[in-house]
Amino acid sequence: MSNFLKLAKDRYSARKFKEGSIPEDDINAIIESGLCAPTAVNKQPFRIWAFHSEQAREKLLSCTKMQFISPAEVIFMIGAKADEAWVRPFDEKNFAEIDASIVTTQMMLQIHDLGYGSTWIGHFDEGKVKELFPDAAGYELIALLPVGIIAEDCEPSPRHSQRRSIEDIVEFL
Repeated sequence: MSNFLKLAKDRYSARKFKEGSIPEDDINAIIESGLCAPTAVNKQPFRIWAFHSEQAREKLLSCTKMQFISPAEVIFMIGAKADEAWVRPFDEKNFAEIDASIVTTQMMLQIHDLGYGSTWIGHFDEGKVKELFPDAAGYELIALLPVGIIAEDCEPSPRHSQRRSIEDIVEFL
């Protein structure tokens, strides 16, 4: 198993891929990492869609201006189902979106650990996605995760290593 802190620091938003296939075992491992994500009261109020066929990927790409995700081998879409989530009783905070975000994060880390690239895409027309893919109705769509072999000239954004200091973020009590 890899060193988690190194994995977390090394992972970056890859925005350029090259042609090449991803073995089914790796695709399944990415899915499994999402399925085992911790969710509030283990309600698991999420769904993962895997856009594997070229036709499905092209339809999905028509819902975003982020054309750099082509030629991603697979694009995952993660959705949250509010009526299946745990709700905190004190203030009625629904945890569906939080749970789906945890799923997405675990999948991103697994993608990087397997040697592939991805980026969390939130810039898409949710209404159009639901129109083209009616199975997504009833879900809040959280992210698109394109997965591909990172192109040789793909580098982390200059902002990747910019982090606020511990003093700015953490308050020890």
